[in-house]
Amino acid sequence: MKIASQQVVSLHFVLTNTLNDVLDDSRQREEPLEYLHGHDNLLAGLERALEGHEAGDQLNVTLAAAEAYGERDESLVRKVGRQSFPVSELKPGMCFQTPGDAGPQIVTVVEVEGDSVTIDTNHPLAGQPLNWQLEVLEVRPATRAELAKGHPLPPGTEASAVEDRKVL
Repeated sequence: MKIASQQVVSLHFVLTNTLNDVLDDSRQREEPLEYLHGHDNLLAGLERALEGHEAGDQLNVTLAAAEAYGERDESLVRKVGRQSFPVSELKPGMCFQTPGDAGPQIVTVVEVEGDSVTIDTNHPLAGQPLNWQLEVLEVRPATRAELAKGHPLPPGTEASAVEDRKVL
C-alpha cells in the first residue's frame, strides 16, 4: 500500500544537521514514529517526500530551514521578568513549554541577569537545514476513530471511547 492521505504510516528516522550531528533517532525509543498522513502531524515537506512510498522504502530528505522549522526571527528574542517562570533557579539553555498564539511553543532561556531573563521563542531548530534518513515500516488505512481525532490511536482503541459526547 502506498502512502496517501488518510493512512497511518509507521517509520523510523534519523534526523541530522548539516554537520551530520544526530539530533534525533527514533530507534532510541521503544516504538517507531506513527503519524496520520495528510493531517498536519508531520512537517509538510516530509509528507510530500513520503507521498507514494510504501513499506520497505528508504529515503533521504533534506529540507531547507524555511521548509523545516522556519528561519530564525531575532524579534522572538526578548527580555521578560523572572516571575514568568515556574522554577526558582534558571540557567541558560533551560527550555520550557508555554502557550503561544499558534499552540504550544518552546521557550529557551538565553541569559539570566538579576530579575531579567532573556528568552528565545524561535523553535530550537529554526534557521537550520535538516536531513532525515527515513525507513517506512508500515502503511495502513486509518480507522474512523483516527480520522475523527486526526492522529493515530493506540491499538484496540474503540471508536466510542474517543468520540466527544455532550451530556444534557
